[in-house]
Amino acid sequence: MRNEGTIDRLLRVIVGLVLIGLAWTGQFAPWGWIGVVPLLTGVIGYCPAYSLFGIRTCKM
Repeated sequence: MRNEGTIDRLLRVIVGLVLIGLAWTGQFAPWGWIGVVPLLTGVIGYCPAYSLFGIRTCKM
C-alpha cells in the first residue's frame, strides 16, 4: 500500500540519485550510498517510517 505522494516520490528519487552519484564519484563516499534508501522508497512508493508515524502524503 502506497503512502507517498507523487511529489514526495519524485523528490526521493532525485535525492537518492544525487547521493549515489556523489558516492560513485568519491565526493561523498561512503555516506552517499545512503541514497539507496530514498531511491528505493521513492520507486516503491512506500516509506516504513511514514507508517510508524501515521503519515501519508498520497491522496486516498
